[in-house]
Amino acid sequence: MITRHDLKELQALTKVPALSLLLPTHRTSPENKQDPIRVKNLVKEATDRLSEEFSTRELEPLLTNLEELVNDIDYAYALDGLALFVAHDFAQKFYLPFTVPKRVIIDQSFATRDLVYGLHRAQRYWVMLLSQNASRLLAGTGETLEEVNNKDFPLQMEGPGATTFLPDSADSAYMDDRHRRFFQSVDRAFTAYAEDDTLPIIVGGVIRQISFFQEVSQYKSLIAGTITGNFDSATEAELVPQVWPIVQEVRSQQRQAALKSLDTAMSEKKVSTALEEIWQLANEGRGKLLLVESDYHVPGVVDDKGGLQIVEAKGGTEVMDDAVDEIIEAVLAMGGEVMLMENGSLADHHGIVMTLRY
Repeated sequence: MITRHDLKELQALTKVPALSLLLPTHRTSPENKQDPIRVKNLVKEATDRLSEEFSTRELEPLLTNLEELVNDIDYAYALDGLALFVAHDFAQKFYLPFTVPKRVIIDQSFATRDLVYGLHRAQRYWVMLLSQNASRLLAGTGETLEEVNNKDFPLQMEGPGATTFLPDSADSAYMDDRHRRFFQSVDRAFTAYAEDDTLPIIVGGVIRQISFFQEVSQYKSLIAGTITGNFDSATEAELVPQVWPIVQEVRSQQRQAALKSLDTAMSEKKVSTALEEIWQLANEGRGKLLLVESDYHVPGVVDDKGGLQIVEAKGGTEVMDDAVDEIIEAVLAMGGEVMLMENGSLADHHGIVMTLRY
């Protein structure tokens, strides 16, 4: 699954041409039988469009990368969407746990807007399952869970009361302290995954273990909810129905908070609703929070002064297939926040609005 780290890497790359192919895929048969054909058709569309702009010699490295990347697709592992990013010296694919619209984008940078939207729409979160036998970490994106399985997790408690016998002098207080120390080590192991994120955490386990973890965790403020029970052997499919209601509530609260921030900014006259002005202010680093409806797309070109000019149609390397994608990237790059909203929820602002730092 794609991570925020992957997203930042893609956004930092500027290539000409930068080819982005996006399409919805299917997890199960018989729907997934058509996925290879859909990919083939999308590749043909991309190749035809590129051929109108560049010579065969200029395209050769890119088309070679594209062919190798397509041949490497394992449709048995397909999820709900597929993203291919290709340039002369770059090729990467992502199986996405959320659907994306079918699109071919040829631009000066990779089109990440639909991935940003997917990561926001399908709320990302962590599930921490506590147990002295196997404390587990799962990454959640929407209704898809993927277990972290490496040198860090699952993590098992060792020593007295776990892998060796308890000393004769041990009592319940001794074991409580052992559990607190173990869950501190679980918390430290999680640090590598939380470094670049403030994602909500759902904690599972028996009530006593959850209580110990909350006592010692440096991420206590990120705990969005808890589920109780023994989850040593729980599968991803069994966990989703338990964590999904908590995730939906988190998402609802985030959108409500975004709209409240917008109301405050409007009363302070710290908002921008004109697309051309939003473009300029975002690139100046003045964007604090950008709210965009999910299907709001606008092609545009950058003029000689660096401003945005909206155009009627896509086509040509000078034309950005989606200027909104570039605005999203600019806001994130400057430390701002982006919240993708439901269609129609920003009708009063024509689909896009940005609150300003000053």
